[in-house]
Amino acid sequence: MKIVHVAVRVLPGHEQAFIDATLENARASLMEPGVARFDVVQSAEDPTRFVLVEAYRDADAPAAHKATAHYARWRDAVAPMMAEPRVGTWYTAVHGPA
Repeated sequence: MKIVHVAVRVLPGHEQAFIDATLENARASLMEPGVARFDVVQSAEDPTRFVLVEAYRDADAPAAHKATAHYARWRDAVAPMMAEPRVGTWYTAVHGPA
């Protein structure tokens, strides 16, 4: 399992639009065979900060995800909302549901 935490900071005032677009992407992503989880969390201290927690079943699934139409729509929709570039940090599962 490959897991990525994508740190996102949006421009103030764009939080709800980001949430709406991201939830649409998350729901569609969960329909992909290679996606095990797609969590969207928002900072309790700074509502402009989010983390997307994406868990993929195999090494090929992240590239397959990025090739989907729903990912392209999300990427293009949220691009003008970004306060800074997104940063992804990759992890390997040590313990948790498989």
